[in-house]
Amino acid sequence: MIFDDSPYERGRSKKVELLSRVFDHTFRKYIKGFRLLTLGWSDGNTFLGLDFVLLSSADIKNRYQEIIKSLDKRTCGYKRRIEAVVKSTELLEPMLKRTLSFGIKAKYVLMDSWFSALCVISTLRKHIHVICMLKDQPTWLYIYQGKKMRLSELYRKLKKRRGKSKVKASVIVESEKGEKGEKVKIIFVPSDKKRGWLALLTTDIFMLDEEVIRLYGKRWDIEVYFKVAKQHLKLVKEIQLRDYDGLIAHTTIVMMRYNFLAYCQREAVDHRTCGELFRTCCQELENLRFIEALQRIMAIATEVVRKSHSLAEETIRDYDQGHAFVTRLHCLP
Repeated sequence: MIFDDSPYERGRSKKVELLSRVFDHTFRKYIKGFRLLTLGWSDGNTFLGLDFVLLSSADIKNRYQEIIKSLDKRTCGYKRRIEAVVKSTELLEPMLKRTLSFGIKAKYVLMDSWFSALCVISTLRKHIHVICMLKDQPTWLYIYQGKKMRLSELYRKLKKRRGKSKVKASVIVESEKGEKGEKVKIIFVPSDKKRGWLALLTTDIFMLDEEVIRLYGKRWDIEVYFKVAKQHLKLVKEIQLRDYDGLIAHTTIVMMRYNFLAYCQREAVDHRTCGELFRTCCQELENLRFIEALQRIMAIATEVVRKSHSLAEETIRDYDQGHAFVTRLHCLP
């Protein structure tokens, strides 16, 4: 499963319900609109949208409009509006629990560094293993060799691997804000940023470092979803609604469209392609035994020596007798 958010811009709007001033991390500026917090599922080939919250701002000073409708507090519309003014990190666990309750299975949840607060990781790991990128925050401390360190201090403490390794260093530590004895693995990888490294965290401490890096790369699927939903499925530009219920309904329809297209694409893949045939043939081919490989090497060596005339024929015949002995061994049960 994958968590991420994306700006939902309504730059020309003035009276849209719960319209707020939100920060766009891509362009590093504030915009008018919402933030679309999304939870999706991916197996590396297909991405499916599962749940979302159209976030306003938790700070009342940043909201241009408040709740306009008078609604019963038991309705879904009222609950959606309350969700919109809650911090995004407080919504991750309810969204994850809702999805898991529907019987949807996953081994890990992937998150960007915006959601990687230690208290959030400690909460989510009760339901599923977490893989995320870390930020070097001074208040996020890790316990290593009995000392509390921030991420950059921990990196300086570790011994680095030489050469062009995919992993500079990895270590198992305890999280300061987690339960006692709750361990996590932190993996440092090279980066072209000024500091020269990035850090990934996983709650599955027995997972190989390379596997953590490979799985985190699957998080890119949700970025593709946002791109397609906005550019091709007209997530923002197709409607001009002021009603928050209408925005929720339209976002749901766009997510359903994407899921239908993803399903059709998955079903349309021809399993008789060259790639599938290649994998099938590889499974059917029997691995070359060691004794067969040795037999072939001896036969080739004998032929090369005979053509070079560097040894007497008697010596070559002795070599052939050894070759015949290996062949008889190969024929034994």
